[in-house]
Amino acid sequence: MEQFQIETAQNISISQNTAHLGDRMLAYIIDSFVILAYTILIIWLLVSMDIDFGDMWAAYMVLGLPAFLYYVLLETFMDGKTIGKALMKIRVVKLDGSKPGFSSYFIRWILRIIDVTLTSGGLAVLTILIRGKGQRIGDIAAGTTVISEKVRFGIKDTLLRDLPEDYVPTYPQVTVFKDPEMQTIKELYDQARREGNHQIILSLSEQVKKVAHITTADKPFDFVDKIIKDYSYYTQDL
Repeated sequence: MEQFQIETAQNISISQNTAHLGDRMLAYIIDSFVILAYTILIIWLLVSMDIDFGDMWAAYMVLGLPAFLYYVLLETFMDGKTIGKALMKIRVVKLDGSKPGFSSYFIRWILRIIDVTLTSGGLAVLTILIRGKGQRIGDIAAGTTVISEKVRFGIKDTLLRDLPEDYVPTYPQVTVFKDPEMQTIKELYDQARREGNHQIILSLSEQVKKVAHITTADKPFDFVDKIIKDYSYYTQDL
């Protein structure tokens, strides 16, 4: 799983985790199963209706559209996810952190013919491994990638941060906060960072500055991160 940095219009740097190739392949298998199951159901339904072949073909062309447009429809209306992606907790995002528009999903869908369908996914896998940032050809053309939303647990998921021995705190004012308050700040910050929610980080930054009476030139992302680390430093040192 690789990381890449995005710089938002608010000058906030966000680290995103690209989806693991295995998760993307499993999502593809699940989606293929869903499409196949839907197609079989439609064929069974049409056969059971005992209609003329010509009418059956016309009906299949209409009822089969959801299967044909599966990826572009679901990613558009499910915030960058399909059923497979949702189950694997991955989704499509723009490289600049913004939400993709229909045109981006459409480009990915059209180029899926080249890097997935015609090559049985081989070209997509090769491109992802070589290109980095989790991009197949469709992603490169659309300016998108696929990120993981899985929560990884470790020491950073507790109140304390794992600090280097030579860490030097910047803001002693953080001691005005209580443990529950800092835990809330940390949880909101970590969630916003995972989801690329820049507005929450901006709001956290402004609120912390107001409460702790801090004036700083640090970017909101860096500032809130330092606040959490400084609080860990002072509480560990008590």
